Amino acid sequence: MAEPFPPFSTPPVPTTPQIAPSPGVPPLMAVLWPPPAVAEFHPPLRPNFGHIGKPIFLRANHFQVKIPNCCLYHYDITITPDKCPRKVNREIIEVLVNTHKEFFGQQKPVFDGRKNLYSKKALPIGRERIEVNISLPGGDSRDRSFTVSMKAVAKVDLELLERVLRGEQMEMPFESIQALDVVLRHLPSMRYTPVGRSFFSQPEGDPYLLGNGREVWFGFHQSIRPSQWKMMLNIDVSATAFYKQQPVLQFLCELLELGSIEEQRRPLSDSQRVKFSVVL
Repeated sequence: MAEPFPPFSTPPVPTTPQIAPSPGVPPLMAVLWPPPAVAEFHPPLRPNFGHIGKPIFLRANHFQVKIPNCCLYHYDITITPDKCPRKVNREIIEVLVNTHKEFFGQQKPVFDGRKNLYSKKALPIGRERIEVNISLPGGDSRDRSFTVSMKAVAKVDLELLERVLRGEQMEMPFESIQALDVVLRHLPSMRYTPVGRSFFSQPEGDPYLLGNGREVWFGFHQSIRPSQWKMMLNIDVSATAFYKQQPVLQFLCELLELGSIEEQRRPLSDSQRVKFSVVL
């Protein structure tokens, strides 16, 4: 017969001197008083550079980004209705910039397709929201109406990023990196089809077919990141699958492996409807 487990022993609980909370602290918070101190993280600096061995040149898909010594002005954008894709949102902001010169003048701000807009110079927009009505042409000859709400958020100093790269300060200004990323992604987003952090263009000539109504589009991946002494832009090739541009009946025949729609003499079966509805 197996021996029973020995009873668990409870280790002694160390006692700490009680410190009376400051006046005004709720009773439930008294057990957590004083709040624990959060240690600030400071990574160690590189002590030196190596000198042993033979220097060689490497060709890499990283390119140095020269940061201008200037500030960018950050504005929060809210578009109503708010369920539009990024492509439509960019079209709305482009119409806004071109038609409302009282706000933008000759400036060409950059936009991330959702909420963030940056300009090189300060716009006559304060902390109070300003609403502007914008119309886009619709497919049924009727205009679509949108409301764009704007307000100032912050002034982004790119010099702070240079100070980190020079080793003069330790805290990384992530808002500066975000602003640079939006700047570098704005023009490719207007010219190509963005998917995640990559950009794709429709293939020219004979496409690479994958079956089931899909084809391969090629493009490039782009991301900006800080290195040890400078900002780098990483560029890499990318590929993904897109649905071909074709009539719905032709897509149905390809998906169901039919030579033509005349071969489907009966209504779609349950399995065919499920297969078709999954890709829609």
